Amino acid sequence: MVADRTAEQENETDQKVCAVEDVGGHGDLDKDGCTLEEPVASKCLPEEAKEPRKWIWAIMFLCFYGFIASIKPGEPFITPNLLSTEKNFTRQQVTNEITPVLTYSYMAVLVPAFLLTDFLRYKPVLVIQGISHVVIWILLLLGTSLIEMQFMEFFYGVTMACRVAYSSYIFSLVSLSLYQRVASYSRASVLFGVFISSVIGQLFISVGNVTYYTLSLISLGFVSFGLVLSLCLPWPKRSLFFNQARNQEHREVSAQVATKAELDKMNPKDGGLTTALSTCSASHWKDSIFLQMLMELKTVVKRPNLRLWSLWWVFNSTGYYLVLFYVHILWSNFSTATDKNIYNGGVEAASTLLSVLTSFIAGFVKIRWNIWSELVIAVITALQAGLLLLMGTTKNIWVCYTAYVLFRGFYQFLVPIATFQIASSLTKELCALVFGVNTFLGTILKTIINLIFADKRGLALDVHSQFLVYFIYFALLTVVYCVSAAVVIFRHFRSQPKKQDGAGPQSKPFELSNITAEVEPLSSSNNAKT
Repeated sequence: MVADRTAEQENETDQKVCAVEDVGGHGDLDKDGCTLEEPVASKCLPEEAKEPRKWIWAIMFLCFYGFIASIKPGEPFITPNLLSTEKNFTRQQVTNEITPVLTYSYMAVLVPAFLLTDFLRYKPVLVIQGISHVVIWILLLLGTSLIEMQFMEFFYGVTMACRVAYSSYIFSLVSLSLYQRVASYSRASVLFGVFISSVIGQLFISVGNVTYYTLSLISLGFVSFGLVLSLCLPWPKRSLFFNQARNQEHREVSAQVATKAELDKMNPKDGGLTTALSTCSASHWKDSIFLQMLMELKTVVKRPNLRLWSLWWVFNSTGYYLVLFYVHILWSNFSTATDKNIYNGGVEAASTLLSVLTSFIAGFVKIRWNIWSELVIAVITALQAGLLLLMGTTKNIWVCYTAYVLFRGFYQFLVPIATFQIASSLTKELCALVFGVNTFLGTILKTIINLIFADKRGLALDVHSQFLVYFIYFALLTVVYCVSAAVVIFRHFRSQPKKQDGAGPQSKPFELSNITAEVEPLSSSNNAKT
């Protein structure tokens, strides 16, 4: 169980989409079908320029929705609730039978949610997410059986898979020039909601002596309000893949129909409109953005930098989320943890603030990432491995709390760096697909590890043993990164005399906050150069 399940990936996905829009889109079309290089005409103006008040209010409403939907004071205390006398589940049931369902559900729903988000234009998926949140808290309020709690975890997986809809919704509201700023507003609203939610929940438990049942009722009220707000969101007119292609197809067919009508007037006996339209449709399917992006994925692995950070995303995020899923069960093992001495909410609030701080600091790091990426990843992964060993062996809950906060902070430090390193040389469509594939591969790996070590059909390890497994996992990753770093640094300094003999200046350090692509961005018509 995870206290900040809703916001953790929300924050990451916001960073992904923000990076996609910030660095991609060379020669793109705006929402009215006009190229960005064309002179600004009245019909080619973005919607926010035509009706500024309308879109400002839409953005404010979306941010308010993200804030409200993130307030669930009972979320940091779901595991203590399940282990309390109110639910009376055993620790073994929670560890080996209830929590693993979350990973399985997330893997099953992720791809359909990713495709439906774009195909249905965001809003229906946000409504589905809101309904799932309501179902979760109804089950926590009324459910008493094991199968009902497993269904609760299933719907948690649905909400996690649907988070991409909120992150990419803003793409349909504003033009590329405003996206980075607006995405930061939405991200801040979600993080602020998580922080307020964790603080409120902690105050209710520690000061107000509120029961878990009452805390679940309060959370149900907030998510119900969030569901109502999702129904009131404006329906976007475009999306990244399907609807953009559909609009283009509509324009092409309309142009063909108009041309054919003129030709028919000149030569009424000449038929063939149906053949022309079917040819256009078949040709459009072959040239669709989504299909071309799938074909372009094979070129991504040829870029060493993209390959490194994509692999980091898959393997390190897998271990990170497994820790988040099971850390509350680990905290419940401390015998002195009574209801008033449980500080899950406060710890989640502190870790959220540290994550924001480390993500902010990462934007000002100046380093030659093409040389030092592997070493930086190796050092941070080694620190995380040490923190996991400490969390799994310590007898002091405050040490465990502190190690968890630092563990999250180290991971969030690398997230924006990985996001921009991947996005800096890809177009926005291909970048979105790369992040989707990375997330899906990470989910498959989480599922395999869960099935082997946590599930009752596998080894069914207790939570302390699982954290030792996570320590070994991060330690192995550290060894791989260290070997890779040694190879890269050795090759660099071995070739350094040759570079010094030439007249070319040394490359400047890479600054995250001012990204420039080293090579021409990949697109459907521009393959990678190896």
